[in-house]
Amino acid sequence: MFIFLLIFFLLLIVYAVLIDYYRRSWNKLPFFTDSDFTPRTNISVVIAVRNEEKNIKSLLDSLCLQSYPTELSEIIIVDDHSEDDTWNLLNNYRAGNRRFSFIKLADHIINEDSIVSHKKKAIETGISHSMGTLIITTDADCLFHPDWLLTITRFYETNSAKFIAAPVKILTNRSLLSIFQTLDFLTLQGITGASVFKRIHSMCNGANLAYEKAAFNEVGGFSGIDNLPSGDDMLLMHKIYKKYPQQVFYLKHESAIVSTAPLSSWKSFFQQRIRWASKADRYDDKRIFWVLLLVYSINLSFLALGVAAFFDTSWAFFFLLFLLAKILIEFPFVNTVAAFFRQQLLMNYFILMQPLHIVYTIIAGWLGKFGSFEWKGRKVNVK
Repeated sequence: MFIFLLIFFLLLIVYAVLIDYYRRSWNKLPFFTDSDFTPRTNISVVIAVRNEEKNIKSLLDSLCLQSYPTELSEIIIVDDHSEDDTWNLLNNYRAGNRRFSFIKLADHIINEDSIVSHKKKAIETGISHSMGTLIITTDADCLFHPDWLLTITRFYETNSAKFIAAPVKILTNRSLLSIFQTLDFLTLQGITGASVFKRIHSMCNGANLAYEKAAFNEVGGFSGIDNLPSGDDMLLMHKIYKKYPQQVFYLKHESAIVSTAPLSSWKSFFQQRIRWASKADRYDDKRIFWVLLLVYSINLSFLALGVAAFFDTSWAFFFLLFLLAKILIEFPFVNTVAAFFRQQLLMNYFILMQPLHIVYTIIAGWLGKFGSFEWKGRKVNVK
């Protein structure tokens, strides 16, 4: 008993140091300062879509409202074998003067069954048809500030960036699931900003990325990581980071935030997180692996304490003590990230979500290593 508690205590100490480092780094990450700006970069927005009939019109409408000059921008939508009405909705959309190109992925591949990562193939196809110097990617269920593209491009030109990770926000609808997702995602966004700023490991989200087309081609695009069903964001980021370690950035600016709706069911939420977890041991950047291992070990220790307390109530004291420690460690960090995204009211639910978060982390992590997941109507085995 003593040995287990000592190890758990030491893990929490290491975790506390790490989380406080993330918090201080996030707070030191400077806000990008606006200035007078005449854009000169040709940009290509590339979006892979599949079975998005419910979101596609909102996506296109939001893109049409972008303030970036139409003569310097193009939007390429690649339909990844949609089985609903997505393709028809795309072709019937009236875009005004905004330049849209719609590509059907089925027309560009010979054998669909030979593809492991359809999303990477879709993005790769879109990039191959693009004319822009800067590639910007997002997802079909996202909405944007009118100056989203303008802010990213301004940052790109100011910093001579090769890769930009930018903020993503979940729009909560006050349901238990959406609140839980949002709080979990705020933590991930804070770690992303802090880690990219300090360059301690690679982390980003494919819903809001930008990278030079030349840099993408220099590192061979998705070559070497196209055997994995996920990783069009972080795995690519690390490839570019290895070649340009000082030109990878996180863009901290409210206009750069991309907003997305929460997943509608617990099943789809777990499927997404299992998909994310499935690449945990595939990272070329091993620094993030050790962080994930630490987090998983701590949550697994809570499970062990909870089981022990079920049989011997004396363990319940230590379970509650360590749970309180975990809350005190994490709350200041998540709270400061929530302030940036204007979601601090959700911190009222932070304590209540802790037990659920422990269970979810254990299940998603385990199935991400040994299970399978479904995404966009496709079943993928982890191994």
